[in-house]
Parts: sequence; structure tokens; C-alpha cells
Amino acid sequence: MTELEKLHSGDLFLPHDPEILREQFLCLERLYAFNQTRPSELEKREALMREMFAEIGEGCYIEPPLHSNWGCRHVHFGSHIYANFNLTLVDDTHIYVGDHVMFAPNVTVATAGHPILPELREQQYQYNMPVTIGRNCWIGAGAILLPGVTVGENTVVGAGSVVTKDLPANVVAVGNPCRVLRPIGERDRLYYFKNRKIEL
Repeated sequence: MTELEKLHSGDLFLPHDPEILREQFLCLERLYAFNQTRPSELEKREALMREMFAEIGEGCYIEPPLHSNWGCRHVHFGSHIYANFNLTLVDDTHIYVGDHVMFAPNVTVATAGHPILPELREQQYQYNMPVTIGRNCWIGAGAILLPGVTVGENTVVGAGSVVTKDLPANVVAVGNPCRVLRPIGERDRLYYFKNRKIEL
């Protein structure tokens, strides 16, 4: 198995392999072009996103700057996803995001990790584990999702949280490490922020 083939295997590999770097730099060129677009160039951004992403649905909006190890080559976005500025997608392997997900500013989704053993880190070994975010999630500002985690649908991840383990669907989860605070329930049908009622 080549180093490039190991990207999606979960095995240890060397990320500075020449074949990997050739492929990666091609992807990063498109990401650079996306980040240089003007605010009025929405059609150009959409065209670039269709080239960059493994999959991307309709109605997605990403506020530059966007950061990505592979220029989103391994990112699978559903439809109607909103990402505020400074979304970082460490997409050395696959990131799956369901429809209607919202990313607040400065969120990091990381699939890449390094061994704890110092001798292996010194040689720059790496491994990758996929991340999955279910539909209709809200990922709060500055949250970090670590390699291999899954976030269930409709779940809210609080600002500044560090998600180290899977989160179930339909909960509010916060903290470092991120833990379930409470289920999404009947009160959330009545109030949208503290004691402010939903009156639509």
C-alpha cells in the first residue's frame, strides 16, 4: 500500500511523501483561488466549491477565509450548509456533513492525528480518522471536533467545546471535553434565547 493509499485506511503514514504532496498542492491552489474571491463574486465561489469538494449540495455558503489541508477534496457537504469565517477542515481523510448544518466562526474539524510515542512523531508519522456531522447541527464558535467523532443530527455543540467522543442526536453538548448538557426539549419550542419567546 502506498503512502497516498494509507490516507483513508487509518494506518500510520508519512504525509510528506512526494506523491501525496503533488496531489495536495493541486487542491490547495483551488482553495487559494476561492479565498481570493471578492464578496460580490458569488457565482465564481460556487463554481470553485463544485471543483474543490468531494460532494457539495445546493444552497451552501462559506464565508472566506476557508482553511483546509486538502482544499476540501475529502469533504462531503449536504445542502444548505452555512459556514462563517475561519472554518478549518483538516480533511486528510473524509469529513461528512449533513444538510442544514451551521458552523459559527473559527470552528475546526480535524481528521488527522499523530502518535503519542515521541519516536514516531519525530519521524512525522500521522494517521487519519473520518468525522461525521449529522443533519441540522449547529457547531458553536471556536468548537473543535477531533478525529473519528460523530455528532448526531439536530445536536448543538456549544462555543469553545472540544469534541473528543461521539455525541448523540437531539442534545445540547458543551465543554472540554464536550459532554451532553441536556436534551433538546419542549422548552426549546417556546424560547429561543433565555426567556425570549418564539413569536413567529
